[in-house]
Amino acid sequence: MTDSSHRKRKPALPLPPSARQFIDALWLEDGLAKNTQTAYGRDLVGFACWRSDSEEPNELERALVAANTTDVSEYINYLFAAGRSSRSSSRVLSSMRRFFRWQVQRGLRADDPTAMIDMPQPTRSLPATLSEAQVEALLDAPDLNEAEGLRDRAMLELLYATGLRVSELVTLQLAQLLTGQEVLRVVGKGNKERLVPVGDEALEWIQRYLKSARAEIVGERSSRYMFPTRRSEHIRRESFWLLIKRYGAQAGIHQHLSPHTMRHAFATHLLNHGADLRAVQMLLGHSDLSTTQIYTHVAQQRLAELHAKHHPRG
Repeated sequence: MTDSSHRKRKPALPLPPSARQFIDALWLEDGLAKNTQTAYGRDLVGFACWRSDSEEPNELERALVAANTTDVSEYINYLFAAGRSSRSSSRVLSSMRRFFRWQVQRGLRADDPTAMIDMPQPTRSLPATLSEAQVEALLDAPDLNEAEGLRDRAMLELLYATGLRVSELVTLQLAQLLTGQEVLRVVGKGNKERLVPVGDEALEWIQRYLKSARAEIVGERSSRYMFPTRRSEHIRRESFWLLIKRYGAQAGIHQHLSPHTMRHAFATHLLNHGADLRAVQMLLGHSDLSTTQIYTHVAQQRLAELHAKHHPRG
């Protein structure tokens, strides 16, 4: 392998002969667009340059066709270390995979060095969340002397108590609250229905809101929505997002806030207090447990911070 100074290639190096044959064949068979041809060539030349001590076409050819699985794996790792995204690295690997498979199919080599290499997995950023103290401050922000303030407090309480998606919250109908059982009947993504328990605190705020503020908001109109506007329509998602931003500013919360932040807080705080991951999956309405597992990283991160802060040998 060469050092980074050798790996820097000129913008337009000639293609190694095998790469040119490969691209020409694909163009004849599939009618590849010019941009796609260029991308394949750039990916293959980049790999060949990384392996070679020279930028001469014959040297690039030898470096390309003699590559083995270790070479390919190390190159993908190199791209990551150089700051390439998983998506970009996956595209490079896809180009190399198609090239080597093409060579195997035509008897130009016996093995495919990319066969045992998995596609780079996209990095998943940890969801932004709130501490329990921040949630309390946010819940206390609405002005309870105003009907809309009481409505917003009930919405925030319900959002934190249930982890509903914002679309599920703003379109929630009165009939979906099964008061005798203290649960919500929620229809989520994919038209899948789930029952979500409502905690005592949230239920008290909802009942308080329903007894007074809701009637003031709808006036002489009727509305099937639990949290209507004064036009008896449901609150738009964008409007509720602006409400949360406003209440966050009032509460002194300076990080990015959205309705989804409260959903993240719901899941994280449940896990911090010992909830089972599959139970959280059901409450959130995730069809795949892997979607929920990201919250375990948030919870573990928070526990590590608490340990470092409070343990005498942290």
